[in-house]
Formats: sequence, C-alpha cells, structure tokens
Amino acid sequence: MGHIFSQYLADPAITPDYTKGPTFDPLYGFPEGRKERVMLATLEEMESVQLPLDKRDYCAHLAIKNRACREREWPLVYKCAHEKHEYLNCEYEDYVLRMKEHERERRLLERAKRKAQKDAHEELD
Repeated sequence: MGHIFSQYLADPAITPDYTKGPTFDPLYGFPEGRKERVMLATLEEMESVQLPLDKRDYCAHLAIKNRACREREWPLVYKCAHEKHEYLNCEYEDYVLRMKEHERERRLLERAKRKAQKDAHEELD
C-alpha cells in the first residue's frame, strides 16, 4: 500500500508528515555522529546545463555527467550505460535512505507516544 493511502489508515499521531522536516534531533541515537550529505553539484552548474528541477538532488552531479555523455556520444547512447547505471544507482540509494529516515521518524513518534501514555498512566496511579 502506498504512502498516501497509509496516511489515511494509520494513526496520525505516529505517521510522519512527509511535507515537513524531521521533528526529532537527526543525531539522536548516533553517539559517534552521522555523515553529513553534501551536494556535489553547485547551483550554477545545474543552471548552466539546464538540469530539470526534478533532477536537482544529491545525484545531480551524476545526472550532469550522464547528460554530457549522451550529448557527446549521440546517437550511440548505449556507450553511456556506465554513467546511466551510476546515476540510477545513486537515485535508488537516495530513495532507500529517505525511506529509512521516514521509518526512523515513525518509530520515534511511536516511542514518544508510548512514553506519554506510560507517564499519563503513572500520574493516575
């Protein structure tokens, strides 16, 4: 079942809002810290090659490399299979990372709800 439908079926208190940023500290649960994600392509580079807005993400540097290869090798674009594979693999890894972040947020919301219920139950006793 897709994310949009699960929004309606799941408990809204434990379903993260994908339109907003994370509500918990990104370093919570990572004692040694996390590797920061860095954009390798600059805004000027993306604008100079007229990269579409939907491709301006953490894999933009590979999209630029793939486009350059396709323009260079046209009409024999099969020679750019390696660049295309690198780009698609990066997109997949980015998708997996975003899904992991969504699941982490959901689990932390669940935990916060359980703790609130436990505290409320202890207050009544």
